[in-house]
Amino acid sequence: MDMYNGYITDIEGIKVGHADDLEGMTGCSVIICEKGATAGVDVRGSAPGTRETDLLKSEKLVDKVHAVILSGGSAFGLDAASGVMKYLEDKNVGFDVGVTNVPIVTSAVIFDLNIGNHKIRPNFNMGYKACLNAKENENRQGNIGVGLGATVGKILGPEKAMKSGLGSASIKLGDLIVSALVCVNSYGDVYDYKTNELLAGAIDENNNLINSYKYMKKHRVSSGFPNKNTTIGVIATNGELTKPQANKVSQMAQNGLARSINPIHTMFDGDSVFTLATGKVKEGISLIGTLASEVMSMAISNGVKSANKYENILSYKDIK
Repeated sequence: MDMYNGYITDIEGIKVGHADDLEGMTGCSVIICEKGATAGVDVRGSAPGTRETDLLKSEKLVDKVHAVILSGGSAFGLDAASGVMKYLEDKNVGFDVGVTNVPIVTSAVIFDLNIGNHKIRPNFNMGYKACLNAKENENRQGNIGVGLGATVGKILGPEKAMKSGLGSASIKLGDLIVSALVCVNSYGDVYDYKTNELLAGAIDENNNLINSYKYMKKHRVSSGFPNKNTTIGVIATNGELTKPQANKVSQMAQNGLARSINPIHTMFDGDSVFTLATGKVKEGISLIGTLASEVMSMAISNGVKSANKYENILSYKDIK
């Protein structure tokens, strides 16, 4: 097993585009597969904001999607998916319903309204712009797209959180490639999945990292920064998967979140992971899912380490 180029665009046929607004400190990131990709999803957090996830259940009719868009703006940001649909419709991409092609676009959002101008949110125009910006060699991470407004470590409230961002990673094993793109906006702290080093999270008055789990136990914390978190991401592979298998890979990829973030999947999170499979390589689902879990952890670390601070919200680069 060796590292590939380190971004989800390592998968042939996948394009990524970003659009964002510095005044609003929000944005969106679109993952496009115009030829369609077999898709699955696992929504594990208890405060999700999503679109078309029911369609990805194993018993539903449609098994391929044409884009996933990860967006800021909380529920307002779901509007960006309409811009993606328009872009794909203009290119005659979609599910053939006879009279037209209907693009299948799934989406998940993070809460970032507490940073920047909360009146500025990803919308139709921003979603369309992200598609115009999409390219096969995109490789930016950190404060870009949906990662622009991301923060982590919310147990002491937003003023004691740290800046995070968008991260990506990729693993190549023979002809098989498994990649991840993730926006890290968690209630919990973020750890290096190999060393268990605390990378980012809640900080005290001296800008020192605290351990949110220990704080939760000591103070019996049952609140904090509710309904305003979520880690959302996409696994992409050139492996061949059925829709039920893609759902299983999404479930296994959630283990990457659990390995890297603590606390995770709380009542204050809306953690959601999509899987896209282009079907070029035959490989076992257990291997693909296990690689998905690892590459998700890698991408989470990259999202934290690539981020830059915003005003008084410090980043990993500022405390290490």
